[in-house]
Amino acid sequence: MAMHILVSNDDGVYAPGITALAEAMLPFGQVTVIAPRENRSAIGHRKTMHKPLRIDPVSFAVKGVAAFATSESPSDSVAVALLGFIKEPIDLVVSGINRGANMGQDLTYSGTVSAAFEAVIWHKPAIAFSLIDVSEDADYRPAAAIARQMVALGLYRNLPPLTLLNVNVPPLPLEQIKGFKIVRQGLRTYNDALITRIDPFGRPYYWIGGEAPSGDMTEEGTDLWATHNGYVSLTPIHLDMTSYAVMRELEAAGIERLVPGQ
Repeated sequence: MAMHILVSNDDGVYAPGITALAEAMLPFGQVTVIAPRENRSAIGHRKTMHKPLRIDPVSFAVKGVAAFATSESPSDSVAVALLGFIKEPIDLVVSGINRGANMGQDLTYSGTVSAAFEAVIWHKPAIAFSLIDVSEDADYRPAAAIARQMVALGLYRNLPPLTLLNVNVPPLPLEQIKGFKIVRQGLRTYNDALITRIDPFGRPYYWIGGEAPSGDMTEEGTDLWATHNGYVSLTPIHLDMTSYAVMRELEAAGIERLVPGQ
């Protein structure tokens, strides 16, 4: 049965990763692209509520794919599509292929993953795909083949409510990728630095720079470990961020027996 797949990202509607992903989805049926007009990387799960959203049709590199550019965030793009801008029912949302990894705490920053978050909020299955390569000449073909394989397997059909699948692909030729690992989020280390400069009027301005994120690649069973060792990482992500262990500790401490203000 033919599907209707919505494709989004945070690198922008003209990014090579979204072109590769849209093309990879064509064998499954109708493909529609809706993504920010410009790069919105690391914008997180932003919702635009205090200014108008602009949506314009754009010429897309893949024949037979209708594409639209939005003025704001990836999550806005998916929201407007699912709220009725795209008239045909959507069966699956795929986001990516992101330029660079989305592992560990990256998920709290990632616009690509946030587009998938938005989809599951609106009760649509979603998969986010990222390629661990930020170079301008990155080869997205292996990651596109992986994305096509993941959708063909129908894994998205078995995801529980409010759960997406986060997929990271190592920067290797397809024949050198060792396989797949179902893993948890790893622990990122951010090497950010605050850069201070002076504008032409003598006023300081600031830029968050520094080296690329690193992290613990040695802890087996994490997304960082899997991709570092040549595997595709698959991590189910649930939007319930409650710490149930801490809940039990607070209950055991008798917090609920306290009288407010005393």
